Amino acid sequence: MKLTPARSQCLAVSLMWSVAGITIGMLIFVIGYILAHGLPYLNLEFLTSAPLSMGRKGGIFPMIIGTLMVAGLAVSIAAPIGVSTAIYLTEYTKASRLTYLIRFGADCLAGIPSIIFGLFGFVFFVITLGMGLSVLSGALTLAIMVLPTIIRTSEEAIRSVPYSYREVSYGLGSTRWQMVTNVVLRSALPGICTGIVLSLGRSISETAAVMLTAGSALKMPQSVMDSSRTLALHFYILSREGISMPNAYATASVLILTILGLNLAAYMLMRRFGVKER
Repeated sequence: MKLTPARSQCLAVSLMWSVAGITIGMLIFVIGYILAHGLPYLNLEFLTSAPLSMGRKGGIFPMIIGTLMVAGLAVSIAAPIGVSTAIYLTEYTKASRLTYLIRFGADCLAGIPSIIFGLFGFVFFVITLGMGLSVLSGALTLAIMVLPTIIRTSEEAIRSVPYSYREVSYGLGSTRWQMVTNVVLRSALPGICTGIVLSLGRSISETAAVMLTAGSALKMPQSVMDSSRTLALHFYILSREGISMPNAYATASVLILTILGLNLAAYMLMRRFGVKER
Protein backbone atom coordinates (compact mmCIF):
# COMPACT_ATOMS: atom_id res chain seq x y z
CA MET A 1 0.00 0.00 0.00
CA LYS A 2 1.41 3.33 -1.02
CA LEU A 3 1.42 5.91 1.76
CA THR A 4 0.55 9.50 1.06
CA PRO A 5 3.00 12.17 2.30
CA ALA A 6 0.54 13.18 5.03
CA ARG A 7 0.17 9.58 6.27
CA SER A 8 3.93 8.95 6.21
CA GLN A 9 4.45 12.19 8.15
CA CYS A 10 1.85 11.14 10.73
CA LEU A 11 3.41 7.64 10.98
CA ALA A 12 6.92 9.03 11.47
CA VAL A 13 5.80 11.46 14.17
CA SER A 14 3.87 8.70 15.97
CA LEU A 15 6.91 6.41 15.82
CA MET A 16 9.21 9.08 17.24
CA TRP A 17 6.77 9.93 20.03
CA SER A 18 6.47 6.22 20.88
CA VAL A 19 10.24 5.70 21.02
CA ALA A 20 10.71 8.85 23.10
CA GLY A 21 7.89 7.76 25.43
CA ILE A 22 9.42 4.29 25.91
CA THR A 23 12.85 5.80 26.66
CA ILE A 24 11.48 8.29 29.19
CA GLY A 25 9.24 5.60 30.70
CA MET A 26 12.19 3.22 31.23
CA LEU A 27 14.20 6.02 32.86
CA ILE A 28 11.34 6.95 35.18
CA PHE A 29 10.79 3.27 36.07
CA VAL A 30 14.45 2.68 37.00
CA ILE A 31 14.73 5.87 39.06
CA GLY A 32 11.32 5.34 40.66
CA TYR A 33 12.10 1.71 41.55
CA ILE A 34 15.34 2.64 43.34
CA LEU A 35 13.84 5.64 45.12
CA ALA A 36 10.80 3.62 46.21
CA HIS A 37 13.09 1.04 47.86
CA GLY A 38 15.63 3.54 49.21
CA LEU A 39 13.77 6.63 50.41
CA PRO A 40 12.02 4.82 53.34
CA TYR A 41 15.48 4.15 54.87
CA LEU A 42 16.84 7.62 54.15
CA ASN A 43 16.99 9.99 57.11
CA LEU A 44 19.29 12.55 58.72
CA GLU A 45 21.05 9.98 60.89
CA PHE A 46 21.85 7.84 57.85
CA LEU A 47 23.40 10.85 56.09
CA THR A 48 25.44 12.11 59.05
CA SER A 49 26.71 8.96 60.77
CA ALA A 50 29.56 6.55 60.01
CA PRO A 51 28.92 2.96 58.87
CA LEU A 52 28.96 0.17 61.45
CA SER A 53 29.52 -3.56 61.06
CA MET A 54 30.89 -3.20 57.49
CA GLY A 55 27.87 -1.19 56.40
CA ARG A 56 25.10 -3.37 57.86
CA LYS A 57 24.23 -0.51 60.22
CA GLY A 58 25.05 3.16 60.53
CA GLY A 59 25.22 5.74 57.77
CA ILE A 60 27.26 6.93 54.82
CA PHE A 61 28.79 10.25 55.89
CA PRO A 62 32.44 9.20 55.17
CA MET A 63 31.33 8.00 51.71
CA ILE A 64 29.69 11.36 50.96
CA ILE A 65 32.90 13.20 51.91
CA GLY A 66 35.02 10.71 49.96
CA THR A 67 32.84 11.08 46.86
CA LEU A 68 33.01 14.87 47.00
CA MET A 69 36.80 14.78 47.44
CA VAL A 70 37.49 12.30 44.62
CA ALA A 71 35.02 13.71 42.08
CA GLY A 72 35.66 17.36 42.95
CA LEU A 73 39.44 16.97 42.72
CA ALA A 74 39.17 15.02 39.45
CA VAL A 75 37.06 17.69 37.74
CA SER A 76 39.24 20.47 39.20
CA ILE A 77 42.24 18.86 37.52
CA ALA A 78 40.55 17.93 34.23
CA ALA A 79 38.50 21.09 33.58
CA PRO A 80 41.37 23.62 33.14
CA ILE A 81 43.33 21.16 30.98
CA GLY A 82 40.32 20.22 28.88
CA VAL A 83 39.07 23.78 28.29
CA SER A 84 42.61 25.02 27.51
CA THR A 85 43.06 22.19 24.99
CA ALA A 86 39.74 23.07 23.35
CA ILE A 87 40.76 26.75 23.11
CA TYR A 88 44.07 25.77 21.52
CA LEU A 89 42.39 23.48 18.98
CA THR A 90 39.76 26.03 17.94
CA GLU A 91 41.41 29.45 18.32
CA TYR A 92 45.19 29.09 18.25
CA THR A 93 45.95 26.53 15.56
CA LYS A 94 44.83 25.42 12.14
CA ALA A 95 43.84 21.94 11.06
CA SER A 96 46.99 19.80 10.90
CA ARG A 97 48.24 16.33 11.72
CA LEU A 98 48.83 17.44 15.30
CA THR A 99 45.22 18.62 15.81
CA TYR A 100 43.95 15.47 14.10
CA LEU A 101 46.11 13.37 16.42
CA ILE A 102 44.82 15.20 19.52
CA ARG A 103 41.17 14.80 18.49
CA PHE A 104 41.71 11.16 17.52
CA GLY A 105 43.37 10.50 20.87
CA ALA A 106 40.52 12.16 22.76
CA ASP A 107 37.93 10.09 20.88
CA CYS A 108 39.86 6.88 21.56
CA LEU A 109 40.18 7.70 25.27
CA ALA A 110 36.43 8.36 25.48
CA GLY A 111 35.69 4.84 24.24
CA ILE A 112 38.01 2.95 26.59
CA PRO A 113 36.21 0.97 29.36
CA SER A 114 36.60 2.45 32.82
CA ILE A 115 38.21 -0.73 34.18
CA ILE A 116 41.17 -0.12 31.82
CA PHE A 117 41.60 3.35 33.33
CA GLY A 118 41.44 1.71 36.73
CA LEU A 119 44.18 -0.78 35.84
CA PHE A 120 46.34 2.02 34.43
CA GLY A 121 45.80 4.15 37.55
CA PHE A 122 46.61 1.18 39.79
CA VAL A 123 49.88 0.40 37.99
CA PHE A 124 51.02 4.01 37.40
CA PHE A 125 49.74 6.12 40.29
CA VAL A 126 49.32 3.53 43.05
CA ILE A 127 52.40 1.35 42.45
CA THR A 128 54.89 3.22 40.20
CA LEU A 129 54.50 6.69 41.75
CA GLY A 130 53.91 5.23 45.21
CA MET A 131 50.71 7.14 45.95
CA GLY A 132 49.00 4.01 47.24
CA LEU A 133 45.23 3.55 47.34
CA SER A 134 44.26 7.17 47.97
CA VAL A 135 41.90 9.98 47.06
CA LEU A 136 44.64 11.55 44.90
CA SER A 137 45.21 8.34 42.90
CA GLY A 138 41.49 8.01 42.28
CA ALA A 139 41.10 11.68 41.33
CA LEU A 140 44.01 11.61 38.87
CA THR A 141 42.63 8.46 37.25
CA LEU A 142 39.16 9.96 36.94
CA ALA A 143 40.64 13.20 35.59
CA ILE A 144 42.20 11.27 32.69
CA MET A 145 38.94 9.40 32.17
CA VAL A 146 36.70 12.51 31.91
CA LEU A 147 39.23 14.67 30.06
CA PRO A 148 38.00 13.65 26.55
CA THR A 149 34.42 14.60 27.44
CA ILE A 150 35.46 18.08 28.58
CA ILE A 151 37.68 18.60 25.51
CA ARG A 152 35.06 17.59 22.96
CA THR A 153 32.10 19.38 24.57
CA SER A 154 34.14 22.56 25.11
CA GLU A 155 35.42 22.41 21.53
CA GLU A 156 31.90 22.07 20.13
CA ALA A 157 30.65 24.90 22.38
CA ILE A 158 33.46 27.22 21.20
CA ARG A 159 32.90 26.28 17.55
CA SER A 160 29.20 27.16 17.87
CA VAL A 161 30.05 30.82 18.62
CA PRO A 162 29.38 32.79 15.39
CA TYR A 163 32.54 33.93 13.61
CA SER A 164 31.04 37.43 13.29
CA TYR A 165 31.54 37.85 17.07
CA ARG A 166 35.27 37.39 16.55
CA GLU A 167 35.36 39.83 13.64
CA VAL A 168 33.57 42.51 15.68
CA SER A 169 35.99 41.98 18.57
CA TYR A 170 39.00 42.28 16.26
CA GLY A 171 37.42 45.35 14.67
CA LEU A 172 37.31 47.03 18.08
CA GLY A 173 41.04 46.46 18.51
CA SER A 174 41.04 43.42 20.78
CA THR A 175 43.93 41.02 20.86
CA ARG A 176 43.29 37.34 20.26
CA TRP A 177 43.47 36.56 23.96
CA GLN A 178 41.03 39.39 24.78
CA MET A 179 38.70 38.12 22.06
CA VAL A 180 38.85 34.57 23.44
CA THR A 181 38.30 35.50 27.09
CA ASN A 182 35.76 38.32 26.67
CA VAL A 183 33.76 37.09 23.67
CA VAL A 184 34.23 33.41 22.81
CA LEU A 185 34.39 31.90 26.31
CA ARG A 186 31.55 34.12 27.52
CA SER A 187 29.29 32.91 24.71
CA ALA A 188 30.41 29.27 24.97
CA LEU A 189 30.14 29.11 28.77
CA PRO A 190 26.78 27.21 28.88
CA GLY A 191 28.17 24.45 26.64
CA ILE A 192 31.42 24.27 28.59
CA CYS A 193 29.51 24.05 31.89
CA THR A 194 27.44 21.23 30.42
CA GLY A 195 30.55 19.20 29.67
CA ILE A 196 31.99 19.84 33.13
CA VAL A 197 28.74 18.83 34.85
CA LEU A 198 28.51 15.66 32.73
CA SER A 199 32.08 14.85 33.74
CA LEU A 200 31.29 15.50 37.41
CA GLY A 201 28.28 13.17 37.20
CA ARG A 202 30.39 10.44 35.63
CA SER A 203 33.07 10.88 38.29
CA ILE A 204 30.51 10.58 41.08
CA SER A 205 28.93 7.43 39.62
CA GLU A 206 32.17 5.66 38.62
CA THR A 207 32.94 2.39 40.40
CA ALA A 208 35.54 0.20 38.65
CA ALA A 209 38.28 2.83 38.27
CA VAL A 210 37.78 4.11 41.84
CA MET A 211 37.87 0.65 43.37
CA LEU A 212 41.39 0.02 41.99
CA THR A 213 42.83 3.45 42.81
CA ALA A 214 41.00 5.13 45.73
CA GLY A 215 40.38 1.89 47.63
CA SER A 216 37.39 1.02 49.77
CA ALA A 217 38.25 2.18 53.30
CA LEU A 218 35.20 2.85 55.48
CA LYS A 219 36.88 5.52 57.59
CA MET A 220 36.69 9.26 57.00
CA PRO A 221 39.52 10.48 54.70
CA GLN A 222 41.69 13.05 56.52
CA SER A 223 43.74 14.06 53.46
CA VAL A 224 44.05 13.33 49.75
CA MET A 225 46.60 10.62 50.54
CA ASP A 226 44.07 8.58 52.54
CA SER A 227 42.04 5.77 51.05
CA SER A 228 38.32 6.39 50.70
CA ARG A 229 35.15 4.62 49.58
CA THR A 230 32.78 6.50 47.28
CA LEU A 231 28.99 6.23 47.31
CA ALA A 232 28.87 4.21 44.08
CA LEU A 233 31.47 1.74 45.38
CA HIS A 234 29.70 1.49 48.76
CA PHE A 235 26.42 0.67 47.01
CA TYR A 236 28.18 -1.91 44.82
CA ILE A 237 29.83 -3.68 47.77
CA LEU A 238 26.68 -3.69 49.91
CA SER A 239 24.56 -5.17 47.13
CA ARG A 240 27.14 -7.59 45.65
CA GLU A 241 28.06 -9.13 48.99
CA GLY A 242 24.49 -9.03 50.30
CA ILE A 243 25.52 -7.05 53.37
CA SER A 244 22.43 -4.84 53.55
CA MET A 245 20.05 -4.24 50.67
CA PRO A 246 18.09 -1.50 52.52
CA ASN A 247 21.32 0.46 53.03
CA ALA A 248 22.33 -0.27 49.42
CA TYR A 249 19.06 1.15 48.08
CA ALA A 250 19.32 4.16 50.41
CA THR A 251 22.88 4.81 49.19
CA ALA A 252 21.76 4.50 45.56
CA SER A 253 18.95 6.97 46.27
CA VAL A 254 21.44 9.52 47.61
CA LEU A 255 23.56 8.97 44.50
CA ILE A 256 20.62 9.50 42.14
CA LEU A 257 19.33 12.56 43.99
CA THR A 258 22.84 14.07 43.95
CA ILE A 259 23.20 13.62 40.18
CA LEU A 260 19.67 14.94 39.58
CA GLY A 261 20.47 17.97 41.75
CA LEU A 262 23.69 18.62 39.82
CA ASN A 263 21.91 18.42 36.48
CA LEU A 264 19.14 20.71 37.71
CA ALA A 265 21.67 23.26 38.97
CA ALA A 266 23.53 23.10 35.65
CA TYR A 267 20.30 23.57 33.72
CA MET A 268 19.37 26.63 35.79
CA LEU A 269 22.88 28.03 35.38
CA MET A 270 22.83 27.52 31.60
CA ARG A 271 19.35 29.01 31.35
CA ARG A 272 20.45 32.07 33.30
CA PHE A 273 23.51 32.62 31.11
CA GLY A 274 21.45 31.94 28.00
CA VAL A 275 18.91 34.59 28.95
CA LYS A 276 21.70 37.09 29.57
CA GLU A 277 23.28 36.30 26.21
CA ARG A 278 19.99 36.83 24.39
